[in-house]
Amino acid sequence: MGLISEVLLLPFAPVRGSAWAIRQVVQEAERIYYDPATVRAELARLEERLEAGEITEEEFDQVEDELLDRLENALRSGETTGDGTAS
Repeated sequence: MGLISEVLLLPFAPVRGSAWAIRQVVQEAERIYYDPATVRAELARLEERLEAGEITEEEFDQVEDELLDRLENALRSGETTGDGTAS
């Protein structure tokens, strides 16, 4: 960008900075959400809740399907290592 456009856009600098910060937060949230280690831990907790009688078999099946879809997406994308860190 040229000097004139930088000067004209200067009042919008806080907005641009906020947008960058929001993008970073969203990216990190998506990385955690699709991380295979996170999904496997949620599957384990879900099974514990079923065994403890906290949820029904139908609720278990529904949530399990959602978690397995997330795990499949994560493994297909290959963007994570599966140990809770990005590659």
